[in-house]
Amino acid sequence: MADILHYLVPLPVVLPLFTAGLKLAIGTRLARLQRAMSVAALTAVLAIGLVLLFGVDAHGPQVVHVGEWGAPIGIALVADRLSALMVTVSAAITLGVLVYSIGQGLADEDEVAPLAVFHPTYLILVAGVSNAFLAGDLFNLYVGFEILLTASYVLLTIGGTHARIRAGATYVVVSLLSSLLFLIAVGLTYAAAGTVNLAQLAVRLPEVPAELGLVLQVMLLAAFAIKAAVFPLSAWLPDSYPTAPAPVTAVFAGLLTKVGVYAMIRTQTLLFPDGRVDDLLMWAALATMVVGILGAVAQTDIKRLLSFTLVSHIGYMVFGIALGSAHGLAGAVYYVAHHITVQTGLFLVTGLIERRGGSTSMTDLGGLARLSPLVAILFFVPAMNLAGIPPLSGFLGKLGLMQAGVQAGTPLAYTLVAGSVLTSLLTLYAIARVWNHAFWRAPAAGAVIAPGTVLEETEEDESPTSAFGPGEAVGPSSRVRTPAARTVARASTLGGRRIVTSTSLPAAMVGATAGLVLLGLAFTLFAGPLIGYCDRAAAELLARAPYITAVFPGGTS
Repeated sequence: MADILHYLVPLPVVLPLFTAGLKLAIGTRLARLQRAMSVAALTAVLAIGLVLLFGVDAHGPQVVHVGEWGAPIGIALVADRLSALMVTVSAAITLGVLVYSIGQGLADEDEVAPLAVFHPTYLILVAGVSNAFLAGDLFNLYVGFEILLTASYVLLTIGGTHARIRAGATYVVVSLLSSLLFLIAVGLTYAAAGTVNLAQLAVRLPEVPAELGLVLQVMLLAAFAIKAAVFPLSAWLPDSYPTAPAPVTAVFAGLLTKVGVYAMIRTQTLLFPDGRVDDLLMWAALATMVVGILGAVAQTDIKRLLSFTLVSHIGYMVFGIALGSAHGLAGAVYYVAHHITVQTGLFLVTGLIERRGGSTSMTDLGGLARLSPLVAILFFVPAMNLAGIPPLSGFLGKLGLMQAGVQAGTPLAYTLVAGSVLTSLLTLYAIARVWNHAFWRAPAAGAVIAPGTVLEETEEDESPTSAFGPGEAVGPSSRVRTPAARTVARASTLGGRRIVTSTSLPAAMVGATAGLVLLGLAFTLFAGPLIGYCDRAAAELLARAPYITAVFPGGTS
């Protein structure tokens, strides 16, 4: 079994890259085959992730030395409990988002852009994420970040709309700054320790002067904190993510920030286990939670509100990292896996809301619980999960982190516990506002039109219109055009054209969203085994020896 696992380790990186190259060679021909290739590749990655998940739990970390060049000279890919869990969860949500994007492209008859640009770039993004999770040295971790960031630049600006280009420019500048800082830190680390291999660094960095080691630690943390959107390095996120198409926003919000969190967990436990900056991380976690959720409460657009809650809940993960205990790390690992799934699902539901109601502004929406009960259910379940309502996985993750904070017993830890409770209550308040405005209240007062009448915008600023059912109210900024079944809205397709909304939602989009909502519920149904797995992952991270000996069976110096 261990021999089989050994050969599976690089496949989550190789398969998406190979498929992306093949799709670029095919071009825009054979559309059905290309969609099937994308789905098959990510399904295979998910299956491989599941095998690795159970395999490393039973047989310990698995290492592949690329090209048979042994560490530290060659490139090492390492799958341990943490990285296997991240690869599996990321494969599941990227597969769901891909199916959603296929449904959106078919519904909007937007074939060229998804096939020629979106699909290959998306697969490259998946390869970069997997490479970051499996990287066994700092420079390869940097390469993984750059692969996924390069792909994300394309995905964020796909379609070339003004809003996307503007948001993409901000995202590119911030990403390049963090990458430059990361690269400088890698260079300084090599100069100080003579290696960038993580297992070898774990042995050599304690011999580096304490002041220099602290500088390296702070530089790496700063680079990862920008990528993870930790306050005060998070201002770029709410302005960048909401402008992208729903599938892109979903995978960015759910997954990309967690790669930064993963890097923080890996370096803090393996390279810097002395806890010199734990207090600093605790204050950063508290500020991230509180400032992020206060920003969410102030929003009237669902996408921006969810973007701020994303920032806020990164604070929970940083809280677990800062505690540095087995219970704290286990809670952080569980919460990362939970949040990737729930946050992605919520952004996909927001895409359905945008398609059904013609807007994501709470002031323009109303009555969706009656107009589309299925969308209401798909929003309600992950929203309550995000807010931490018992017995859902969000509650279990937060409870585990709070228990770890109480066990720490320091005044700062108790302050973080209080901040966690406050953040959870404000998250519930923010989600309740969305429910009351978009789903529960009656549509805004205005003229009543006949069934099937299409509304056309009268303003040139692309202010949104709404899709209404029979006999429902219409705002005064819209005018009746001709009877039909659909309404043109402000939202954009993958290719940048306007989405055509309708009362019937594409089955692939609804099915993919429902699948991720069910996956989020699975974290509750199988909470016992998953928490046990996270406990073992945390113990392995703190022990460090399993990782080091897997890379260097004969020892290192």
